[in-house]
Amino acid sequence: MNRHILSILVENQPGVLSRVTGLFSRRSYNIDSLSVSVAESDDVSRVTVVVTGDDGIIDQITRQLEKLIDVRDVTELTADSSVYRELALVKVSAEASVRPEIMVLSNIFAAKVIDVAGGAMTVEITGSQGKIDAFLEQVSPYGVLEMARTGLTGLPRGGKRAIR
Repeated sequence: MNRHILSILVENQPGVLSRVTGLFSRRSYNIDSLSVSVAESDDVSRVTVVVTGDDGIIDQITRQLEKLIDVRDVTELTADSSVYRELALVKVSAEASVRPEIMVLSNIFAAKVIDVAGGAMTVEITGSQGKIDAFLEQVSPYGVLEMARTGLTGLPRGGKRAIR
């Protein structure tokens, strides 16, 4: 079982996301991460799906996605031909005495402190899943109060555009 990252360009219309994710659920594949937003044009959205599965089943899902009327393009993002990142907002318990330590950790991970209030600090960090996991491991002794992660999003490298 391999991790697959699919970048799917779809018509920006109601119900499209449900049809796209339905292809995965009908085959009993859990979506590890899902990120959706308007793309370069208001009438197109980019859906980034991370799923762990058998190569053959992912190929079959890709072919079936391409048959959906609302799907414009399906691209598998690979590490050597793509760039991808994740964003996390992490609220860490931080009384005044430990704030400098958390700021040092944030600087080491190129994260930004975006809020300090009421005994907590909220930190914004972007990068690979591994980088975010490593940051969480370092701040966990202080107490992670809340966290929100966007899931992976990415683009193929180079100047070629997928929108037709």
